[in-house]
Amino acid sequence: MAVGYIHSIESMGLVDGPGIRYVIFLQGCPLRCQFCHNPDTWSFREGEPMEAKTLFAKILRFRPYFESSGGGVTFSGGEPFLQPMFLREMLEKCRAAHIHTAIDTSGAAAGDFAEILELTDLLLLDIKHTEPNAYKIVTGQSIEHYRDFKRQLKIHPVDLWVRAVIVPGIHDSMDYIQELWEEIKTLPRVRKIELLPYHTLGVSKYRKLQIKYPLEGVLAMDKNQVRLWQEQLNRILMTESKAERAGNS
Repeated sequence: MAVGYIHSIESMGLVDGPGIRYVIFLQGCPLRCQFCHNPDTWSFREGEPMEAKTLFAKILRFRPYFESSGGGVTFSGGEPFLQPMFLREMLEKCRAAHIHTAIDTSGAAAGDFAEILELTDLLLLDIKHTEPNAYKIVTGQSIEHYRDFKRQLKIHPVDLWVRAVIVPGIHDSMDYIQELWEEIKTLPRVRKIELLPYHTLGVSKYRKLQIKYPLEGVLAMDKNQVRLWQEQLNRILMTESKAERAGNS
């Protein structure tokens, strides 16, 4: 029986996949993103150990709430793929019970994740940056793990919702939005694009943990501008998807 390290659980999540979601935040992350608002998820030492059967029993108690909305269970983090054995066991239990599953990931963990991808209904894929040098500056890590993960997605495709945080001075230009679209076009089965405006709500956590905040002084991103870019990208996505379906008919 696999044991996972859990940061926290949100029983009525509304933003991490379709419908109402039972969101499980797993501990541990290999990235140190400048705009991370959950530095308390980085280390495994901070997580609560829990057996898969115990967590699944908790999920079943909330099943009537999320199932009636067309929702399900989302595994978030941290980086869920850092706990592959536990994640696979949880996905197997959900698949056997016909519960819709989603994984929120940056694709930054190393490994062969074929079995996990085959068991997953939806991936929420977080793109940190499209350019290798900028990715290294923003996350503190090489882009190569993300690129390997993307290759695995092409072999074991799963429906994708692409997510990207937009930070002033890093991502907030039409040039970057165009680069982001070019990256999205290389991904299989993208169903939706979500642009998330950078906010400063995590600053207090850094102070509590006595960690220097990397983006000190950077203001929150204009939500209206982000919404306009998101609408633009989703219109293009919908148009190209319709053209592709027409070409295949």
